[in-house]
Amino acid sequence: MKLIKALIRRNMADEVIDAIENLPKTPGLTVSEVQGWGHSKNGKGAKLTERVKLETVVPDDQLETVLDCLVKYARTGEGHYGDGLIFVSSVDEVVRIRNGQRGNSVITHKD
Repeated sequence: MKLIKALIRRNMADEVIDAIENLPKTPGLTVSEVQGWGHSKNGKGAKLTERVKLETVVPDDQLETVLDCLVKYARTGEGHYGDGLIFVSSVDEVVRIRNGQRGNSVITHKD
């Protein structure tokens, strides 16, 4: 399983979420409005910027599909500085609190 965290422009969030929702195996998403600062293009001081953070956990075989979707729909036009970042981490275990269920079945889309 993989944890995907994507920091994207606020104005791209609706389109990205719609695209992920239309994937054959829709993963669940956590959406947060965040502020942060990173490397400045012009080398000037740090300035907080508004971003949306999308988080999801997917089975390994779904990773590339979700990453491709994020890159395609979060990119502005030809791609501009500040379009965002995606972080991918391994997940060792997931547990559903309601019933103690564990593993891929907790995150797998149900038809």
